[in-house]
Amino acid sequence: MIIVKDILDQKGRKAWTIGPEARVLEALELMAKKGIGALIVVDPGGKVIGVMSERDYARKIVLMGRHSQDTPVKDIMTREVYGVRDETTAEECMALMTDKHIRHLPVCEKDGQLAGVVSIGDVVKAVITDQKIKIENLENYIMGKYQ
Repeated sequence: MIIVKDILDQKGRKAWTIGPEARVLEALELMAKKGIGALIVVDPGGKVIGVMSERDYARKIVLMGRHSQDTPVKDIMTREVYGVRDETTAEECMALMTDKHIRHLPVCEKDGQLAGVVSIGDVVKAVITDQKIKIENLENYIMGKYQ
């Protein structure tokens, strides 16, 4: 069974963050530079207080006629954040993401500090890899047993 710790060990624990007072344009520039679809919004103490995604930008800036140069991230970020821990399974992540219609999950340590981020792509890749390994092992078992 694949857990979040395995995913982060594979992809790395770097989580891109931004403060709530930063301008949306700054957030967009960072996301473009890093090739990511969301940033974790943290307060000055490093506590997760929101997520700002491309979806937030499209729905709360573009469609509402706002300007990304003038608007702080805190005005458009998603405040209801669902997070997971290292021991959460990939299947549990996938179920949560599907149920809540979200694409990014902050991973927090027991003390509440951000330990990384997993995306739906990370989770799907982990589940597919795990399934391929199980299938290969079953095929080897069957071939070895009946030869």
